[in-house]
Amino acid sequence: MRIAVAGSIATDHLMVFPGRFAEQLIAEAVERVSLSFLADRLEVREGGVGANICVGLGRLGIRPVLVGAAGIDFAGYGNRLRRSGVDIESVRVSETLHTARFVCTTDEDQNQIATVYAGAMAEARQIDLAEVHRRVGGLDLVVIGADDPDAMLRHTATAHTLGVRVAADPSQQLARLDEDQTRQLIDGAHLLFTNEYEQALLLERTGWTREEVLSRVGAWLVTRGADGVSILVAGREQQDVPAVSTDHAVDPTGVGDAFRAGFLAGLAWKLPYDRAAQIGCALATVVIETVGTQEYKLLPTDLLTRIDHAYGHVAALAIGSRLADAS
Repeated sequence: MRIAVAGSIATDHLMVFPGRFAEQLIAEAVERVSLSFLADRLEVREGGVGANICVGLGRLGIRPVLVGAAGIDFAGYGNRLRRSGVDIESVRVSETLHTARFVCTTDEDQNQIATVYAGAMAEARQIDLAEVHRRVGGLDLVVIGADDPDAMLRHTATAHTLGVRVAADPSQQLARLDEDQTRQLIDGAHLLFTNEYEQALLLERTGWTREEVLSRVGAWLVTRGADGVSILVAGREQQDVPAVSTDHAVDPTGVGDAFRAGFLAGLAWKLPYDRAAQIGCALATVVIETVGTQEYKLLPTDLLTRIDHAYGHVAALAIGSRLADAS
């Protein structure tokens, strides 16, 4: 399966606040919030949802195509993506702007407050997905992740015109999208990814009920943090896949991207949705144990051990055979 991931490429500035955001909020004054959190740790890492998903796929033996825009500072980052097995030939490199910045603060409850500066990401709308499709000899699936909103809409329309299946993953950009734009992004998608909060926000943005959304997509994957993931398909009973537990959670940034990479790798190996979700949950746990979204080490034996402990020997055998072939 040839997978393209259209999404942001960014530098992450990750900070830790040694307290709880909730304790600093006053219910009667939320309309006039003016807060400053003194962080006691800063990590600067490479990230962006498009790049993060691609790195995960690359480390699982899938050679994904990254579709996005980066800045004049991209050379070193691009080389590291290549070494992770990512095709970066369709990345647009700006001549004037720097790569996007993601500034995120995490509290001791793993809640996060983040701001994104677009930078070169604004040029993603100038990429023609049809040219990417021709260059690689055809695409089987295009993930439309958080990116420049105009780029997301353009890539979605182009994929539908080309007859390429779409995995809609609007995530952080739901805050910027209006009703019509949100509907355009998810209507007709083969897959839809959201977390639990984004699920509610998506319903509010579209004005559709859950059943109306399900009638328009193939499957809806809703990640629920420590509670795992729910797989929703119209006319079928909801499947709930538990998370892979850990006592060493360090940083939740990039965990959702890791789930997507593992899930998509499972689909590329022709595994059913529940098995693919198990891979995604296992990879998500690997990432949450590491600071940064791409700094984790992925060992097939470690991944299979986690899957065995969480889901049983049958699951490990089914996934292990595919993982061995990919490796």
